[in-house]
Amino acid sequence: MAVNSPLSAQNLSFLHSLQIPRNFAVPCLCKAPENGHRKPGNSFRICLCKTLESPQARGPVSQRTPSSTLISDSSVSNGTGAAEPSRGEKFLQRQMAMAVIDKTKKKKKKVEKSRVLNSALVCCYGCGAPLQVEEEDAPGYVNPETYELKKRHHQLRTVLCRRCKLLSHGHMITAVGGNGGYSGGKQFISAEELREKLSHLRHEKVLIVKLVDIVDFNGSFLARIRDLAGANPIILVITKVDLLPKGTDMNCIGDWVVEATMKKKLNVMSIHLTSSKSLVGISGVASEIQKEKKGRDVYILGSANVGKSAFINALLKMMAQRDPIAAAARKFKPMQSAVPGTTLGPIQIDAFQGGKLFDTPGVHLHHRQAAVVHSEDLPSLAPQSRLKGHTLPALDVKSSNQEGDGSLNGISIFWGGLVRIDVIKVLPQTRLTLYGPKALKVHVVPTSKADEFYHKELGVALTPPSSPEKVKDWPGLQMVRHLQIKLADLKSSLSVDEERS
Repeated sequence: MAVNSPLSAQNLSFLHSLQIPRNFAVPCLCKAPENGHRKPGNSFRICLCKTLESPQARGPVSQRTPSSTLISDSSVSNGTGAAEPSRGEKFLQRQMAMAVIDKTKKKKKKVEKSRVLNSALVCCYGCGAPLQVEEEDAPGYVNPETYELKKRHHQLRTVLCRRCKLLSHGHMITAVGGNGGYSGGKQFISAEELREKLSHLRHEKVLIVKLVDIVDFNGSFLARIRDLAGANPIILVITKVDLLPKGTDMNCIGDWVVEATMKKKLNVMSIHLTSSKSLVGISGVASEIQKEKKGRDVYILGSANVGKSAFINALLKMMAQRDPIAAAARKFKPMQSAVPGTTLGPIQIDAFQGGKLFDTPGVHLHHRQAAVVHSEDLPSLAPQSRLKGHTLPALDVKSSNQEGDGSLNGISIFWGGLVRIDVIKVLPQTRLTLYGPKALKVHVVPTSKADEFYHKELGVALTPPSSPEKVKDWPGLQMVRHLQIKLADLKSSLSVDEERS
């Protein structure tokens, strides 16, 4: 029997998957009587209306429902006759039910994940160390009773750990092994672990605010910051400009910073001279952050003790004048301390809409004084007011001069126990001015007696170290630099040629 049908088997399967509303009028392709639809010539046409509407034509449900379908036909409304849902309606109802189940599962999974994070990764808002109740001497320790009470009321993010409370009362408690005169122990974390906590930044899209201490510009610059920040944009912030001597030309300082930054081959978006104490330049940084963050998180990076926490507190204070979100964030400010490694983990701060502000652990550098000086001596080396110069004129060293001509030739200058300067040969009227903290005393002796004076007075007159007991762990003066100062013009700046040995 010849079959004359405009619908092949492939077209039939396509028609079965159509989503046609129940009240949609489907035109019949044949005008023959309903029983048989026969035409002369032993041929017939398949009626489209019967193919879509007849349950017998659609076949049993078990053959039409895919094995991966989670929702059965029993979950949708049933009916008979004219009230029976069409195939398209059943399909839509199943899809809607599946979407509700998927949404419920995702919501439960998100809630469970947030519970795990809240219970396992809640950190001290002062230092960023994970809260714990086991080791009392370790960072992040909280009294068990206090921990349970705050946990019961969902207030763990308002808890300050025991170490931060001691730091706030002036105690010098280090937590970074190998820094501050400590070799480390189970309660310490290493500088490498702190750096590892920042390694994820190079894979994310964030805004980096890099802080540099103007008093120790080269030592705190972090020339290899791209290893941490990746290709993210950088705003360079120079801190502690309020410590510069009175009358310093800030325009010259800015030009010098730009030139030094270009020499280090580090392209930055903008440079700001700031003071967290007097709030100089903070408003400009706040405006630049709001302009450039574009919904991204903002990370404050810098070496240890460069003033990151103080900068964040000043930034929040400035932003709180116009933004209530920043005003609320000031209630839980990061801890400030002269101890290297005060911040032990990223601290999230809800400072503005569209992105978060993060205080980060300081990057510890082996060549900075915080790596060798005992933590108890660090506060005396941190300047609290403007630096004042200590000038060594020729008349003050006449008695100590080997040649007796009143010049600086042949003398050695000790700047506490940290620095020794041997003057080999200078012009007769040369003067040397030293800028540093008041606690760092200057001693002048003949170079021939310098070694004897150093070993005898170290820990006594030459401090730091501040006591003979700390002298045992003192590394001593190890680096030697030969400086040759060239004076081409009295009105021009000096050029320095440096050699190391």
